[in-house]
Amino acid sequence: MKFTINRAAFVKELNNVSRAISSKTTIPILTGLKIVASDAGLLLTGSNADISIETLIRADDPDLGLSIDEPGAIVLTARFFSEIVKRLPEKEMTVTVKDGFQTEITSGAAAFNINGQDANNYPHLPEIDAADSVVLSGAVFKELIGQTVIAVSNQESRPILTGVHFVLSNNQFLAVATDSHRLSQRQIELPTPSDATFDVIIPGKSLTELSRMIGDDDADVKMQFSENQVLFLLGDTSFYSRLLEGNYPDTSRLIPKEASTTVEFEAPELLAAVERASLLSHESRNNVVKLTLTPAENQVTIFSNSPDVGNVEEDLAPKELDGEDLEISFNPDYMKDALRSFGQSTIRVAFTSALRPFTLVPTEDTSNFIQLITPVRTF
Repeated sequence: MKFTINRAAFVKELNNVSRAISSKTTIPILTGLKIVASDAGLLLTGSNADISIETLIRADDPDLGLSIDEPGAIVLTARFFSEIVKRLPEKEMTVTVKDGFQTEITSGAAAFNINGQDANNYPHLPEIDAADSVVLSGAVFKELIGQTVIAVSNQESRPILTGVHFVLSNNQFLAVATDSHRLSQRQIELPTPSDATFDVIIPGKSLTELSRMIGDDDADVKMQFSENQVLFLLGDTSFYSRLLEGNYPDTSRLIPKEASTTVEFEAPELLAAVERASLLSHESRNNVVKLTLTPAENQVTIFSNSPDVGNVEEDLAPKELDGEDLEISFNPDYMKDALRSFGQSTIRVAFTSALRPFTLVPTEDTSNFIQLITPVRTF
C-alpha cells in the first residue's frame, strides 16, 4: 500500500476517527487505526466496541491532494501514528507499507518506520438496514443533543439512565433523559413526513462525541437503526453506536400538570443570579440555593450560605409572578445546566410545592421543551 496526501486534510479526518479509539480496550487491535486505500480513496476506521467511526477521504477531491499509488490495508497504533503525523515537517506526507506490515511515513527529510498489523484481523462493523431512517438538519440535532444529554446519569448502577431515550411515532421525534434528580425532554416534528417508528436508548457518551463531530454547516444527519446498533451518517462519515438494552422508565408521569406558583425570567438573567449564589453554596456541604417567591409583593429572592465563608442574598426582578407564596431549595448546578439549554429565551418556571419537582419551559413554546428539577429537602 502506498499513498500521498495533504497532511492538514488527513489530520482533520484522523482527529474525527480517533474519537472512537481508546488506549484501554480488551481487544488489542482496537487501539489501532484501520486504513484502507482503494480507487475510491482512503477509508479510515476507529472503534472502541461502544462506538465506531468510519470516514472516507475521497480520491476525486482536488483539495485533499490524495494520490493512491498502490491499494491495500493496514492497522497502525493510533497513538503513535497520530502524534507522528501531527509533527511532520511538510504539507504533504506519504505512507508506504513494505515487507509484511512495516510502514514508512515520510514528509520532507523526516522518515518514520513503525510496525503495523494485519487489517484482516480488525473486527467488521455492523451491517444496518436502511429501511427505518430519519433525516434531521445537523444544527437541530446538535441542539437536541445539547438540551437533553445534560440530564443523563453518570451512575453505572442504573445503566439505562446513562442514555437518552429516543421515540419516533406519528412524525413526532421525542428525546428524554433523566438521572432521577432532573429530567430534560425535547420534542420536534419531522420536517418531512416519515412512516418510521422506533423506541431506542442511545448512550449519552456516544451522543456527546457525535455532537462534537457535527459541523456548523447545517448539513443533514441521517439516523438508521438495527436491533442493537444505531448508525449516524454525516456526509462521508459513518458514526456507529451500540444501543442500551432494557426498558426506559415512563417519564411522562413525572411532569406536573398543575402549578400553584409561576414566575417568568429572562434565562440569562436568572442564570447569572444562580451562578452568583452558587459561589458560596459550593463551599457548603450540601450545595443548596434557596428561592423565596412572594407574588403579592412581586418579590423573588435568591439566597445561599456557607457556614465557613458567609452568605449571599439577592432580589430578582421577575417579568411575571403569580400564585401562592413559596420557599424552595435546589441544587444550583442542575439549575445552571437547565438554564444554559434555553439560550437567550424567556422562561417560565412552574412550582407545585416546596417538595415537588418544578419545571422550566420557554414561553414561546411551552409544550415541546421541558426541563424538570427535583428540589432539595432542607429540613
